[in-house]
Formats: sequence, structure tokens, C-alpha cells
Amino acid sequence: MIKSIKHIAILLIFSLFSTIAIAKNKEEKQMELISTVFSNNQIIPKKYTCDGEDVSPPIEWRNVPENTKSFVLIVDDPDAPRGTWDHWILFNIPPHVITLSENISRLPSGTVEGINSWGKTGYGGPCPPSGIHRYIFKLYALDVLLSLPEKATKPVILKAMNGHVIALAELIGKYERSKK
Repeated sequence: MIKSIKHIAILLIFSLFSTIAIAKNKEEKQMELISTVFSNNQIIPKKYTCDGEDVSPPIEWRNVPENTKSFVLIVDDPDAPRGTWDHWILFNIPPHVITLSENISRLPSGTVEGINSWGKTGYGGPCPPSGIHRYIFKLYALDVLLSLPEKATKPVILKAMNGHVIALAELIGKYERSKK
């Protein structure tokens, strides 16, 4: 009888700790990246492309890990004919920043621009030569600030990020140019 009570007590304690661990995991939500002008896997409005005003869309993120020291934003097109095309690269976005406004002209203090595939800094909107392409907005939460110069390239930034990514959120937009 005493052995049975001990077994039941051990099972109850184990069950309690398991429930606490599961509840804690449910509380830790995954980082999210969203836009108010297009939903995930939907069409990016013309305004944000080479066929429109070619301005950056508004984006925001939620559920940032507490130990985030900086963010990196990379927007690229993996469907480009000559390999992935980089449209926008930002790094060292401060951890308190959770939004980038439409047509952002003044980046948050400390934010550094990387070089896109056009060899320039700044946003370059979707402009696929043919067919529908995916534009992947990737936001990385890092546990460090990157010690890199302005105009760093994506490979250099990715190498510096290695071992420091604590969360990743993605938002995919699609675009196809109008047939003329």
C-alpha cells in the first residue's frame, strides 16, 4: 500500500512538472512578421514594385525573444533566373524597433544598410522578368550586434550571423508583372 502511494505521488509530481513545462512552451510564441498591405503567400500590391512607386511596404513583427540584441532583415527573390536576387538588406536594427513604415526614408538609429543585388543600398521592389516570383521577407533576431561595415553583402552578413540567430520569421509575397 505504501509502495502504491509512493508511485502515485511520483506520478502526480511528474505530471505536475510536465504540465508546467508544456504550459511554458505554449506561452513562448514564435516570432511573427506581417504587413498591413499583403498577407503571407499573397500578391504584393503594385505600389511596392517596379511597376508602381517602388517603395518599401510597411512591415511589423511580434513575439520578439527577450534576449534580442539586434535584427537583420533580408528580402530576396529565390525565383530569379540567375539565382537568388537580394532586394533589401538591413542589419543592426535595434531590439526595441518592431515596425518599419511604408516608404521608410529614415531608418531607425543604428540600423545599417547592406548591398542589394543591384549593387546599391535601399529597397528595390519586385520586378520579375517573367512569371510569378516569390519575395521572401526574412527577419532574424540575433543575440549580438554585428561588427560589420556599411554596405556589407549578404554572404558577409550571413557568415557574421552564424551561431547568433535566436529566432526567424518569414513573410512571403508574390508578384507577376502585367502583360502589356
